[in-house]
Parts: sequence; structure tokens; C-alpha cells
Amino acid sequence: MGKHTHELDGHLTHRDGGYDNVGSTETNVADGFTMVAVGDLILSRPLTKGNTVGLQGILSKADATFGNMETLIFDIRSFKGSPQAEYGGAYHISVPDLGRDLKSMGFNLMSRANNHSLDWGVEGMRETSRLLDENGITHAGVGETLSQAGAARFLETAKGRVALVSFATTFMPMSRACDPAGEAPGRPGVNALRLTRNITLPPDALEGLRRVRNVLPGYASPERNPGRVVLLGEAFVAGDKPNFSYQADPSDEARVLRNVRRGKQFSDFCIVTNHGHEPDWSELVSEEPADFEQPFARKMIDAGADAYIAHGPHLLRGIEIYKGRPIFYGVGNFFFDDLRTPVGADMFDVYGKDPRLDTDAEVTVDEQAKGYPSIEGFVGALGKPIHYESVIAVSLFQENQLSEVLLYPIELGFQKRFANRGTPCVASGPQAKSILLRLQTLSQPFGTRIAIESGVGVIRLKRGSLL
Repeated sequence: MGKHTHELDGHLTHRDGGYDNVGSTETNVADGFTMVAVGDLILSRPLTKGNTVGLQGILSKADATFGNMETLIFDIRSFKGSPQAEYGGAYHISVPDLGRDLKSMGFNLMSRANNHSLDWGVEGMRETSRLLDENGITHAGVGETLSQAGAARFLETAKGRVALVSFATTFMPMSRACDPAGEAPGRPGVNALRLTRNITLPPDALEGLRRVRNVLPGYASPERNPGRVVLLGEAFVAGDKPNFSYQADPSDEARVLRNVRRGKQFSDFCIVTNHGHEPDWSELVSEEPADFEQPFARKMIDAGADAYIAHGPHLLRGIEIYKGRPIFYGVGNFFFDDLRTPVGADMFDVYGKDPRLDTDAEVTVDEQAKGYPSIEGFVGALGKPIHYESVIAVSLFQENQLSEVLLYPIELGFQKRFANRGTPCVASGPQAKSILLRLQTLSQPFGTRIAIESGVGVIRLKRGSLL
């Protein structure tokens, strides 16, 4: 076994016969430590008896195997909760056996903070937590209070203790957790990172918007900032070209940074994950991360994160290696088996369907064709081939440094009939090459070089390299 850290009384770590400061941000795992990262898991049934066998070897051999849990798990026949009036664009639901199924695939880490965390209320959130706990899957991002939702959760492995901190920048407003205040109790929910959005418009377009605002009842007022217009809760500013810009809430950012520091202080390897749809300027959702995310991800690495994984856009984004640690700006979908049933009455209404005449599947097909009406940027965003192509990212660490990242291209069967698509298998031939070439292009702006070897993407780092 290589160099390794053991916690001493929760304060100091022992390494090579000496003692490190409690604030050490160094990676500290045994040689050969591997982390697998995949994206969103949207599935409604156990699938290990299907065609996932070829992938289980990749998932189960890693020390830490991570995915974003974007469904709820419970038995609808005995469920005491209900579908919520405010939901994440669709009611994601699966059966209790899914917990055991995910464990048998190799998953041992799940993020829970996302826009679907409370589709079925607090009851659905709690039952999903219970079933993941029962099957030995470490999960983070939701809790009975904000402090619980934001806290790092820990996985013990043979090569080191792994911490997971999970938050969401895209979440339903009523799902945000809070802490107690005086006599008021805390609120169960999601660990949220709130963003302020500014929309940049060319000066002539901004002036036109100002004229529109000024004729609306209650909006006309003396101009205080000629380069800014606020309308219907959105801030518009003057700029060279149309764009969306985001800023993280300072208090939320400070809280996340504290939880990352704490997570690393009590672990040997810390993973930080964000579920976000930003920037929401395209019907496909952007293949580039929002402007806030690169500096934010780097802050997480500086605070002690050994990997930053973003998910939520449902498509691939680029990869950056920062200070020798991987930043995945979008790992796409891993499961998109969205044969959900039952569907809440509100969703039937949204798509003009009648639950007495139309089926759950017909609602889902409409949703994938038209996108989530309640989620900005998802108009027609979920029914295109690009959302059915992704990668499994395997990061290998030697001597406490990232030595290589292997990128296995996968495809989720876009061409298959509705009941059979959404299950991953290793892509091959021209499709595999196309996926990896796209990821090459998306990663170039971050200075990341991806080679393609025998149908697998490879990022290699030289000893001591911070590429």
C-alpha cells in the first residue's frame, strides 16, 4: 500500500512519520487510487440484468464510483407522499430495487442536490435516502437542514477515505434547505448555491427594453443607472453582444468552501459536484460552462477538492486539469431510461394530456420533444442524439498525483424504441470517434490534450505536471 493518511482524533493526519496541518489540501491516497465519474442517472427500473454488463467492469473496479442521482426511489403502492405542484420539469421515480441494483453495478457515491430532489416532496427525498443508506451508497446534497444537506459525506475505501460535497445551482425554489433560526425550525431540502444572473444586451436593444419597461404600469421611474434595466426580476446590462453572466451568492459560496475544507480535513480525497443547467441560452443548452463555473471550480480545488464534477446540462462539456486535479465541466447522461410511471396530474396538464385517455409514456415523449416548460433553457433539450452520447471518466492517481484520465465513450441508444433507449453501452466505430473528437474540441480552450487510443480518450500527465 502506498502513502496513506489516517485520522487522529479528528484533528491531525499522520503521513511518513510526521504530522500535517489540519488545513492541508494535498491529495493523500494510496497508489493506484481510481475515481470513476459519470453524469446524470435518470432511470425507472433495475437494469443490471440488461446490457450493462460490459460497463460494470469499469464501474466496479474503481475505488470511488460516482454518479448524479436524478431520480427518487420508493414503492408507490405504500408511499405516503405526493407529487409536488412545483417540480423539476418531470416527475422522476424508480422502484426500491434500484438501490441494490446501483450497488451491484459498482456505484458507491451519489450526489443528490438537483432540481428533481423534491419532485415527490420531503417524503420522496427521505425514502430515497433510506434506500441508498440501506444499500451502502454514500450520498450528499440533501438533508433535514441546510447544514446537513451541505455537509461532506464519507466513503471508506482500501486506499483512503473519500469525502463528497454536493450542491446545485439549478434547483426548484421551494426545495432549498435552511437551518433553524430562533424558534423557527430548519427546512429539509437541497444544498443550493444561488446565482444572480445578468443578461447582456447591445446598447440599442437595452434602450428598446427600457422603453418597454417604462410604459408598463408601476415601472416608470427616474433612471439611476443608464447602463442597466431591471424588468420582471431580470437584470439587463449593456455590452458588446447578448450573453448571460452569473455570480454566486457570497454567503452560499462561503458555506460551500467551508464544507469543502471540512470535507478534506476529515478525508484523504475530496470530490465536489455541482448540478446546474446554466448558461440557459440555447435550446440545446450550452456546450460551454457558465462564466462563473471555472473560477468557482478552481476555488474548490484551492480549498482542498481533488476533483470537481459538474452535471445537469445532459451533454458533454470540456475537461480542465487545474493544479494536477481534474475538473469535468459536464459529464453528460449515464442513464436516460425515462420510462417513468406514474406521472403527476400537473404534468398531464402541462402537455395538454388527459390521464383518463393518454398514457404516462405519451406525456414523457412530449416532454422530451418539447423540453421542460418550467425549466429555462430546456425547450426541446432532451430529445436529440447529442443527449444520448457521453463518456465514463476514469481518473488514476499515482504518488498522490493524477497520472491519467481514461474516457470511455458510451451511447444510450437514441435510435431504439422508447421502451428500450436510455441504457448505456460502450460506443464503437465512427460514433465513438465522433464523441471523443467532440470532447477534444470542447477541452482545447482549457489547454487539455486528449489522445484517442483504441477507441478510448486518454489524458496523460507527466510526473510533476500541473497541465
